[in-house]
This record gives sequence, structure tokens and C-alpha cells, in this order.
Amino acid sequence: MTLSLAAGTSGAGRLHEVVGAYVALTKPRIIELLLLTTLPVMFLASDGVPPLGLVVATLVGGTLSAGSANALNCVVDADIDARMRRTRRRPLARDVVTRRSALVFGLALGVVSTAVLAVLVNWWSALLALAANAFYVVGYTIWLKPRTSQNIVWGGAAGCVPTLIAWTAVRDGLAWPPVVLFVVVFFWTPPHFWALALRYREDYAAAQVPMLPVVAPARAVARQVVGYAVLTVATSVELWPVAHTGFVYPVIALVLGAAFVGEALLLLRRSRGSDALAVLRPMRLFHFSNLYLSLLFVAVALVPFVP
Repeated sequence: MTLSLAAGTSGAGRLHEVVGAYVALTKPRIIELLLLTTLPVMFLASDGVPPLGLVVATLVGGTLSAGSANALNCVVDADIDARMRRTRRRPLARDVVTRRSALVFGLALGVVSTAVLAVLVNWWSALLALAANAFYVVGYTIWLKPRTSQNIVWGGAAGCVPTLIAWTAVRDGLAWPPVVLFVVVFFWTPPHFWALALRYREDYAAAQVPMLPVVAPARAVARQVVGYAVLTVATSVELWPVAHTGFVYPVIALVLGAAFVGEALLLLRRSRGSDALAVLRPMRLFHFSNLYLSLLFVAVALVPFVP
């Protein structure tokens, strides 16, 4: 594989720019969130501390798979990214990396990730990662994103698969606990992403991407955010009887959930009289949703160690 830069890049900073550009294609911040939903589930599946080698192999394979999906997403969305303030600094949008090089890079990561998971973990995890990659690129990026305002609802399912990969890595099969956690992330994704889309709705409108905040008033979006937040919390509590977690986990889940729903209700309240960004402050909910999911999965990791 040739990792080439587009024409015009030279000098002492070339290597640094090459490395930085290809790392940026993988969207490391998104990968961090995916890994956060992987490791705690491995603790839950192991009923304790999972084997270190298995953890490393699963996280490396998962990182490469997510990086592949994100790089291929950048290839498909290069024109859209160039028209949006939030994404116009990405390598393809700035012509720092050629589309061909990014495509080869993304496909290569996908092949390597499948091999790592298949050889060092198991075929369950490898096939799940491959399916999530394909669905994110083809199902979400190519098909759903430009066609429906509910794109992130269904397309977000790809980001839920790490919970299944983590469980199958340990147990070599599926069960109800990872399915419950899959659904938690599924319901959490719309409030999380719609808050971001509210902040950048003018960008999405300019790029002709029908995100819900582009085609619906802020109040209608906020109502759906509240609904999905409630579903997220209700599903999170379902892990208690399904995984026999003891009483500490549901208490933590309810406390965190009350705060999450509270933030969603605040967004709904702010949307009552105005849809101006200064009034809505959607990024407050966006950042809190990250904190909520992080702490919830920390609680999942603690299940084997607390009553």
C-alpha cells in the first residue's frame, strides 16, 4: 500500500503531516468512545478481570476495524466534509490525502482488523466487526445519511456492535447482557448526535444532509431527544435482572439516567421560546451524553467486583 500525499506537500514536515493525516482519517475520538464500550463488557463477560492478551488483541482489532470504517466514511463524504465547518479540516477535504490513498488505507485496515480478530480472538468477533464496518460505510454513509432524517437512528447501530464483539471475544458466543447494552448504546446515539447536529445544522443544511435538526424545528428535535433519553435509561436498568448485577449497578444507572434525562428536559425547556443556538446550548447535552455513557460503562465494568 502506498501512503501518498496529494501534490504540493514537501519539506521537513512531510513525514509528520503524512502520519497526522492518516491518523486523522481514522477519527481517534470516535474510536476512544467505541473502546470505552468494549473493555467494560469484557470484564462483565469474564466475571472479573479478562486475560490481558485477549484484551489487547480485541482492542487492537476493534481499533483497526473502527479506523477502517471511519477512513472509508471520509472517502465517501469528502465532498460533504469540504462544505461543513466542523469537518472541512479533515485530510480529504483539504486535499492533503488523495481519495485513492485513503481508500486503500481504509480497506487495508479492514483486512488487517479482520485477520487480527479471527486469528487472535475468534471468528465471532471478526465477523461482527466486519459486519459493523460494512453497515457503517454502505448502510449509513452511502444509503441512509443522504436519504432520511432518521439516518443516525438506524445507522448508529454500527456503533453499538463493540458490546457484542467484547462479549463474544470472552464467551465465544452471544447472550442477553451484551444485547441489552447494544440497545442502550442504540437509544443513546440519537440524543448524543442530534445535540451535535443542532449545533451544526446550518452546515448540514448547506451540505444537503437531511439530519433531523435540519428538517424539523428545534422543539420537535428536543422532544425526540427526551424520548430516546428515557428509553436509554430504562434499557440500562434492564441489565440488572438480565445479568444479575446486584444492587449497586441499578442505583448508579438510575442516578446517571436521571441526570441524562434532566439534561434532555433542559434542552426541551430551552427550545420552548427560541431555536437560537445561544439559547438552546445543545453542546451541553452533547458533552454530558459522553460523560453519561462513560460512567455507565465504568459501572458495567465494576459489576463483577461489587454486590
